[in-house]
Amino acid sequence: MPPQAVLFELAQVNNLTRGALVGALVLFVIFMVTLFVFASYFGLWIQSQLTGAGVSMWNLIGMTFRKVNPRSIVRSKIMATQAGLDDPEMTTEAIEAHYLAGGNVQQVVRALVAARKAKTISLTFREATAIDLAGRDVLESVQTSVYPKVIDCPPRGAAKPSLDAVAKDGIQLKVKARVTVRANLQQLIGGATEETIIARVGEGIVSAIGSAASHKKVLENPDVISKAVLAKRLDSQTAFEIVSIDIADIDVGANIGARLQADQAEADTQVARANAESKRAAAVAEEQEMQAKIEESRAKVVESQAAVPEAMADAFRTGKLNILDYYKLQNVNADTEMRKAIAGGGQRETPEQYK
Repeated sequence: MPPQAVLFELAQVNNLTRGALVGALVLFVIFMVTLFVFASYFGLWIQSQLTGAGVSMWNLIGMTFRKVNPRSIVRSKIMATQAGLDDPEMTTEAIEAHYLAGGNVQQVVRALVAARKAKTISLTFREATAIDLAGRDVLESVQTSVYPKVIDCPPRGAAKPSLDAVAKDGIQLKVKARVTVRANLQQLIGGATEETIIARVGEGIVSAIGSAASHKKVLENPDVISKAVLAKRLDSQTAFEIVSIDIADIDVGANIGARLQADQAEADTQVARANAESKRAAAVAEEQEMQAKIEESRAKVVESQAAVPEAMADAFRTGKLNILDYYKLQNVNADTEMRKAIAGGGQRETPEQYK
């Protein structure tokens, strides 16, 4: 055989050997991938098949590519199947979608199981996922719906340890209440929280006490407060339903009415004193003004008396008054003064009296 033919046959043998090696390598890789997948998902798949959850191997592999935790989905589906949940909307795809949306899948399934076991709560998968995505603890809500929750009013650690209200007779009452509530799953989304319940109950208690004619009636029958508050339907548009309102403690505080009356009397006294002081100041000012007028009048009298001798001298100079007329005038004046003295008319006024 020529050397060229031998070389050609050797090349063909090498190509066949290389192809066989590549094929064997590919088969080995496929075998290892299959073995890895089988080892990773076989446990979950067999659990799903034995419990009737119905999660296929392809779904488990697809969850990995969709970045979904297969273990969480399978366990949730097994839990739902074992509990007998027959909601048609609770499919594997729906559970995966809730997981991808950031929800707590296992918590939702536990809540559905608890609601089914209670037999008094109607909760669907869609409602449970909506509650969970809204940020509420759906399992705690179901538990609160089954076992009512007690809320202190005012809450523990509040600025004031009690609710202070004043009856119509002015007596202050300090009240502590306990509100028993049950979760309202239908209004859990968008409904008000516990803080609103506490605020409304506090407002109702203060209003009920303020409407009472006497604090004694409230002390004798505290349930009038509970009845008045419950009649107002304070749980509307909230996530809870008020079961009962119990008055845990009630004490008598200060006499606010008497204190207000005392403060009002003190204020009236201050006003009266201010008015009296104003009147006194006005009277003093008027008295000083009259004294000034008196002094002014006295000054005018003295000035007029001082002008008399000048007028008489001028009359003597002009001849309008003679000596005889002057003496007659003096006699008349003396006679007048004497008659005043006899009649007790007082002392004779002199210019020195006005100084």
